Amino acid sequence: MGKASRRRKGADHGSVSPRVDPAPFVARPFQGLPGETDWVALREILPAATATVTFAKGQAPQGAPSEVTIATVLPLAWPGLHRADGAVFVGTQSGSISGDASRDLATSLLAAASAEQGMPITSTPAATADTPRLQDLLDTSAPFEVTVHEGFDFWVGDSELDDEAKASLDRANESVIPTVKMSAAASAYWCRIGERTHIRLVLPEDEDVATDALARLHAAGESGLGEPTRLLGAFRAGGLLVPVWDLESDKAADDYEAPLAEFMTRYAAAAADDSPLTAQERRARSGLLSRQVTLR
Repeated sequence: MGKASRRRKGADHGSVSPRVDPAPFVARPFQGLPGETDWVALREILPAATATVTFAKGQAPQGAPSEVTIATVLPLAWPGLHRADGAVFVGTQSGSISGDASRDLATSLLAAASAEQGMPITSTPAATADTPRLQDLLDTSAPFEVTVHEGFDFWVGDSELDDEAKASLDRANESVIPTVKMSAAASAYWCRIGERTHIRLVLPEDEDVATDALARLHAAGESGLGEPTRLLGAFRAGGLLVPVWDLESDKAADDYEAPLAEFMTRYAAAAADDSPLTAQERRARSGLLSRQVTLR
């Protein structure tokens, strides 16, 4: 072997990097976190909302605050922001790079918490199999409570804005769909889109269990929230099912608290029923599946 060949072989050997496996796909990335259904709601269906999380003991980067605000959207769809006043934000709707949204958001969380104050996180590296998950970083004994906002003023807090920044914030606020958090069920949200109103509900059961339960109710004519409402179909998001109802446009969210509570009682009974579906229920299930839309 000549010297050139030996040099090439040595150079090639020295350039080999340790193999890093990509983040594995996780069908229910927020399972095991308090408020799994509201994590899905923040990521997929809410326009302007926030919730507060706390780092588990010893998991916060040095100098970072122990509390972090999880938001739907940040300016320019940034993954994270360490605001000038020290507050740390993570945007859930900045997109997913890997097959595990929990690892993606954990990457944004660590980057934002470690950044200097006043610095946005404009991009993050792809998560790998070694990247921690939210379940590893957060205090899972703390409740996860969503606050719905009328706009994105939480981006800036008490900061003074110049005319250009204020105009940009005003444009963002004008795009927000009016949304109300319902109290009759966890992770249920009334919204108005144009002239139509809907309720979107994130169900906590596995998709198959939730689909079967909805099929039983639909076959029995009990899937609505009273006349003349109707179940339009369902989204599939974060491994969970999100049914959507079309409502009467002249009624407000409060008008549907009682009908939603009654539906949840019917749904709980249907979800607990493990008997085989009847022929009529199987047809209803097929119809529901044909109207399902997968989000991300």
